[in-house]
Amino acid sequence: MSLMEHDRATLIAHRIERAKETAGDAHLLYENNKYLSAVNRVYYAMHHALYALALKNNYITGKHGQLIGWFNKTYVKPGLVDTKYSRIITRAFEKRMDSDYDNYIVFSSEEVETMIRECGELISVVESLLK
Repeated sequence: MSLMEHDRATLIAHRIERAKETAGDAHLLYENNKYLSAVNRVYYAMHHALYALALKNNYITGKHGQLIGWFNKTYVKPGLVDTKYSRIITRAFEKRMDSDYDNYIVFSSEEVETMIRECGELISVVESLLK
């Protein structure tokens, strides 16, 4: 394994760890009724996981929409991942944008709880793809 490959493997592991930590943060925020912040953390947990997967495939982008598009093209459309994960990450991205920029957005407890559960599922799917 070359140094570059070793560095990439280390960064992939770091991104997955960050995904799990950020998902944990989302859960803590949810438990404290901080739903807007929880939605933000849910999305970023998923983003960290997808970024790890992109790194494994030598795909780098700084654009969130491009990362989601790459995931759909590389994993969802060929049938390697269930289409529900495309919907999950896309919805989380949209809700994160709403939570950050919409002055009057409100999320229900049930909505955020579902997002947290789906986040865990997505991270697990990504981990299985990284093996």
